[in-house]
Amino acid sequence: MTNTKASRRPPIHMIDNEAESLANLAIGNSERFPEASELLLREIDRASLHPAGKVPAGVVTMNSTVEFADGTHEGGHTIQLVYPGQADIAAGKLSVLTPVGAGLIGLAEGQSIIWPARNGSERVLTIRKVAQPA
Repeated sequence: MTNTKASRRPPIHMIDNEAESLANLAIGNSERFPEASELLLREIDRASLHPAGKVPAGVVTMNSTVEFADGTHEGGHTIQLVYPGQADIAAGKLSVLTPVGAGLIGLAEGQSIIWPARNGSERVLTIRKVAQPA
């Protein structure tokens, strides 16, 4: 199911063992990254969980390459969603433990979510395309 209209919290899907790993990551980093940790935990709590290989097609999972729009750059962004230790924004690797990373996980192609920006405003994140790792 895709939702082309922006929603505060559209339905999302996650791989069950990734959700557990991400919850542990968020809890372990809640003092260092309180906002992103809280956002990520909220998303995990509301996600439909699936075994690996059973997540619906086009869903953002860890290590996915994601093309998305957020209204800040005309052409949008293409990133790989990674764990914090692999993050390198210059190489297009965005940590899931950032506000945008936490907003992307679990969304599917065509979905949009109204999401908080670092400056306190809101923006719309829209998933254009998702490629799973090989």
